Formats: sequence, C-alpha cells, structure tokens
Amino acid sequence: MKTRIGLWIDHKKALIVFVADNNAETKLISSNLKKHHRQSGVATPADDIRLRELTEHLNNYYDEVISVIGTAEEILIIGPGEAKGELMKRLEKASVDKRLITIKTADKMTDAEIEATVLDHFNQKVRRQILRPEITFWASLLSF
Repeated sequence: MKTRIGLWIDHKKALIVFVADNNAETKLISSNLKKHHRQSGVATPADDIRLRELTEHLNNYYDEVISVIGTAEEILIIGPGEAKGELMKRLEKASVDKRLITIKTADKMTDAEIEATVLDHFNQKVRRQILRPEITFWASLLSF
C-alpha cells in the first residue's frame, strides 16, 4: 500500500495527515516561532543576527516535518504563504526524486477542513486509478 501524507504548513505550525484507505490520523508540529517585530529604517547588525536565528529556527522546524513525513510516496502540501515552497525546496535537497508531490495554496483552514481536503485529494486519485483498468477492459471488448 502506498504511503500518502497531506500536510498544511505555515511558519507557525504543520498539521500532518497520514492517509490509509478512507481513514486519517493527524500529527501537529509547532514551530514555536516568536513574532519578530521589525523596525523601520536601515538594517542593523542586530537585524542580521535575528535573520540568521530565524533561518536556523525554520530549518530545524522543516527538518522535524521532513523526519515525520519519512518515506511517503505521495505528498500533498497545502498552505497560505511561503512555508510550503520553502519546505518543497528542503524536500528537493533531501532527494525525493521518486515521490509524487502536489502543492496547493490555501487560506486559513480548521484541522477538520485540512483533513477533509487531504482525504478528498487522495480519494480522487484512488478513484482514477480504479477506473483506468475498467476503461481499458471495456475498450478491449469493444475492439473485437
């Protein structure tokens, strides 16, 4: 059975949905990212230090998400901002050449909406895979 995972991610949290048949199990990972207040004006060395700390913090967060995803064969990434693209870049560096990855932009969603979206996405793929052999079978009968 294929391992399918859908996840909603932003810089604050990642909700990972593990899909098996029509069932789903979820896991929440929080980045514990503190809000960064910017000052107007010229960049200072302190801003550079904060930016490096933020980058390191996010890299650790993405590493944790990737470790939970494991060796999933199909991944759906949903999210409102830049985090989904940043995670995708990290996945590409982690050699995910044999994985099927889909990215969709979505605004804020409840946990139940995320789970329903992931299940719907993978159920549509399952239906298509089931229909193809039937279509091939009936097409072969019509050709006689």
